[in-house]
Amino acid sequence: MNEGTPRLLLEGRPGIGKTTVARRLLNLLQEAGVPVGGFTTAELRTGGRREGFVVEAASGAQEVLAHVDLPGPPRVGRYGVDLAAFDRVALPALRTPRTGGMVVVDELGKMELASAPFRDAVMQLLDRDVAVVVTVHQAHHQFTDAVRLRLGIRVVRVTEATRDALPDQLIDRLIGARRLATERLADRGDRLPVPLAVEPAEAQGCLRRDGLDQRLKIRNGDRAWRVGPDRHDA
Repeated sequence: MNEGTPRLLLEGRPGIGKTTVARRLLNLLQEAGVPVGGFTTAELRTGGRREGFVVEAASGAQEVLAHVDLPGPPRVGRYGVDLAAFDRVALPALRTPRTGGMVVVDELGKMELASAPFRDAVMQLLDRDVAVVVTVHQAHHQFTDAVRLRLGIRVVRVTEATRDALPDQLIDRLIGARRLATERLADRGDRLPVPLAVEPAEAQGCLRRDGLDQRLKIRNGDRAWRVGPDRHDA
């Protein structure tokens, strides 16, 4: 692991804007042609009412993470969590890109951390030579507390005062670090990987519904899913 590779932990209370920052940062990295992996999460809403959460990889792959109509286990608040569906999206998303790329993870929350393979994959990710930006709640948790104590982790607080400017500030830091990595590799005669082809994230608009209602076995198929502006676990 290169200790100069950025590993940033975006910390803040629920609903403060961590997911919005992560989505915007992911879009900026894609627009800049940077090889990027990872995933974001968002609320599923019907008629303004929150009914669950979706997980979407940087590649565009997506699944329902949790829903009021899912039985679990586990259950977090009102929601049953589909760990198998989450792992299908999250685990491959953490394995890309290769050395020299960047990974955005939104988030290390109760639902995601219920997956043991995901916890293992996060620790492996932090040992790789890729820049990592992870969102996390302020609340204490055995796993996230251990991540905070790892060498090279920098905690960045997300507040109402900082959240709007934060994506641009982070992209400047990450692109600058990538430029330095390029120079180091050039000195060794190596090259950074060619940017991966990725689909633009669709988290700001309507969620693609193909197969979601069937997987959830929701009877009223005329629902119009919308992704909420930011995530609130409850």
